[in-house]
Amino acid sequence: MFGRLLERFCGALRLLLGVMMGALAIPVAMQVISRYTGLIPTFLWTEELATFLFVWIVMIGSIVAVWDGTHFDVRITRDANSPLARFLQDGVVHLAIMIFGAFFLFYGLEYAEFGSNQRSVMMRANLVITHVSVPIAGGFWLLLASYRLFEAFAQFRSGEASHS
Repeated sequence: MFGRLLERFCGALRLLLGVMMGALAIPVAMQVISRYTGLIPTFLWTEELATFLFVWIVMIGSIVAVWDGTHFDVRITRDANSPLARFLQDGVVHLAIMIFGAFFLFYGLEYAEFGSNQRSVMMRANLVITHVSVPIAGGFWLLLASYRLFEAFAQFRSGEASHS
């Protein structure tokens, strides 16, 4: 049941990513049109908005990648054939993501606090808007990688092959 809840949550994140990519196209298009055609005046706030959207797209995309197992990992050994070796290979990846997630969550809170004391140059927006994405992503990496590790262990115990 918890897995289905997480799958629905990540499905909502995928939808949000699509909306954000569409929204990102607007300030970027405004920048291109103003720089190369002169049809509209140059708005400097569009660059900040594009940056804010891009930061959130990357962080939300990383959360979805952890859930889908499409995140970046490096295999220094060939894929294992035995269930135990496969569990250990996948477990190391999940543990590494959990460690980085805990790091991003813990130090990201201080980073977000730092951002809350600053404002962007053109929009005068509080920079906590982007800085808070770090601990949020770290918390979800920790949660999702923990679930995937638990799932991999359950598959190992039941003798099934891993899906990642």
